[in-house]
Amino acid sequence: MRRTWGVIAVLLTGVLLAGCSTNSGSSVAPDQSGGVSGQVIPAEGGQADSSAVSGTTGDVKTANRDVITTGSLSITATDPVAASETAVTITEQAGGRVDNRSENPATDIQPASANLTLRIPSDELDRTLAEIKKLGRLNFVSLTAQDVTQQSQDLDARVTALSTSVDRLLALMKSATTTADLISIESALSSRQGELESLRSQRDYLADQIDYSTVQLELVAEGTVAAGGPSNFWDGIVAGWTALVAAFAGLLVGLGVALPWLVVLAIFAAIVLLIVRLFARRRKAA
Repeated sequence: MRRTWGVIAVLLTGVLLAGCSTNSGSSVAPDQSGGVSGQVIPAEGGQADSSAVSGTTGDVKTANRDVITTGSLSITATDPVAASETAVTITEQAGGRVDNRSENPATDIQPASANLTLRIPSDELDRTLAEIKKLGRLNFVSLTAQDVTQQSQDLDARVTALSTSVDRLLALMKSATTTADLISIESALSSRQGELESLRSQRDYLADQIDYSTVQLELVAEGTVAAGGPSNFWDGIVAGWTALVAAFAGLLVGLGVALPWLVVLAIFAAIVLLIVRLFARRRKAA
């Protein structure tokens, strides 16, 4: 019996020692186990070890993002045409260009104005707009950003895949031994090259939209943009009376434009009525 109890005691001791060795083997610190790259591992005291990752959270959110920025702004300037010249100079000095430009000098029936489509380098957009806003009084500004990272990456991947396919077809063409194989390869190659050129054009256009923000600039003269509404009762009466006079004047102008037409129509109607009566009298006489 003593010998049996001794054997049991030895076995229990071995099991306990094995369990302890297993627990001690699994207690290796995470930062020593070669875990997933870039994962932040908490150090002693609950602090995160900043050396486990490179960069910052802001860099992670904004790195490698492709964004198309479009916008519009309206400015009231003393001389819109001169301000247009200055806006062009500011844009070109920033490394941009003008895709569209329209200027209307002041006349007796309309005030001066100008409209421009500016293509401004995306990294110079804020500084350039700040300079353009100094041309006069800002009426409004609107900017919209569209993330096209996925579309850009998809185009790059498709261009790369098609380029590889074209290279393979060119290699097969060199090793073709029969006329039928050569014709088949040339047909496939022509189709792939056409698709590749189309994708490259799309990629270049998208890259241009990303690199250069598109801004529609409107320059107007003083008094073109309507002032704010009346702020009190008397201002409301004045505004109402002014609107009534303007409406009445517009009605008189419209009546003046329509009057010659009304006279012609009246004469035509009188002639038709006279002809109808003559026919009616002849029928009665018959």
